[in-house]
Amino acid sequence: MSFNRRNFIKGLSAGTLLAGTASSLNAMDDFLPSSEMIQRMNPTDKSIIGPYGPWAVSHMKDTPPRSFRSNAYRQVEEWTKETRKFVLEKMAVPPVGPLPTVRVAGQWTFEDLHVEELTWSLPYGRPTQALLLKPANAVGKLPGILAFHDHGGNKFFGIEKITRTRADQHPLMKDHQEWYYEGTAWANEVARRGYAVLISDAFTFASRRVHLSDVPDEIRRGVPDENREEPETIEAYNAWASNHEHIMAKSLLSAGMTWPGVFFAEDRVALDILCSRPDVDNTRIGCGGLSGGGLRTVMMGGLDPRIKCAVCVGFMSTWKDFALNKSWTHTWMTYIPGVPPALDFPEILGLRAPLPTLVQNDEHDALYTLPEMKRADDILRETFNKANALDRYRGSFYPGRHKFDRAMQKEAFEWFDQWLR
Repeated sequence: MSFNRRNFIKGLSAGTLLAGTASSLNAMDDFLPSSEMIQRMNPTDKSIIGPYGPWAVSHMKDTPPRSFRSNAYRQVEEWTKETRKFVLEKMAVPPVGPLPTVRVAGQWTFEDLHVEELTWSLPYGRPTQALLLKPANAVGKLPGILAFHDHGGNKFFGIEKITRTRADQHPLMKDHQEWYYEGTAWANEVARRGYAVLISDAFTFASRRVHLSDVPDEIRRGVPDENREEPETIEAYNAWASNHEHIMAKSLLSAGMTWPGVFFAEDRVALDILCSRPDVDNTRIGCGGLSGGGLRTVMMGGLDPRIKCAVCVGFMSTWKDFALNKSWTHTWMTYIPGVPPALDFPEILGLRAPLPTLVQNDEHDALYTLPEMKRADDILRETFNKANALDRYRGSFYPGRHKFDRAMQKEAFEWFDQWLR
């Protein structure tokens, strides 16, 4: 059977944040979902864990005890300080040592952008690879953006998912960008508007991925070595990596860590690096991303006040939605034990109130139910309203499947411009 790149990407799209279920939502092949898909997007009287669902969420309150919407808090500063500390403790963020030395592996001009290929080493794993993009003619200090790549069911790639820095773009990444981003490399597009944009590979992706040669044979299970030039071996690696998420998550928990905590630790290093650059104004920093990048935006935007403007795309719902309907469509990278009874998921991002925050949702996004996406929007509106900052929150809903298309990018980039330039 010949390899079809387009079908490969569409299959992965179903597993945007899925752990090993890339083939289970093939109805997403069309821009608008089928009626069967829409039905699956809506909650039913059955939970994904059967009769245990109502019991599992019975202790979860509409206004949990650490919510700013509760009567326990009056001042947003008090709530933010206390609750950020709580969330960070539950995330069990691992220490990663001092700011690493950043090496410039190469730099060049591509089209109208100056490109720097960067690398740095943490105390564990292979070196992190990253890119810094800014206008080729830029002078002085620029506002900065930490751009987060998506999950996409594709761990072989990372920063290449949202950038294009050479004419010979990998064909799988060309298809990836067509499917998720309407053919754009969105990090390039926002850099062109006058930003210094840093994109780094996330934990377990691309340069930070687990290589097949790193694990015992019984874990490798005969999967061939991945080869950048062979789509079939990349597909085989990504299928293996999806299943390996279960092992990675259990091992991290056994070591007293969480996946969100490791994400946050490594993304905070990238933020430190961006803020330390002489060509960046560290008082004007934003972050954003789609899907897995949206998840990382929730954590970084909610927990680090250096992020002055945040754009979360395609990752917003409630813990109840995950528990009853949609945990099966999401990776282990999402969950923080001990937080859900005390604070709902959107309120993690809400910890940044009153700082500017945009959340973009797709109405036919099969990774969430629409009622709970709208409930999350209501929660954030209530939070920002109580913080006297409703003008600094916007929740937008777009037609169509899970994506960050040109219309959404236009709104996102204008939001960055409004608050950072």
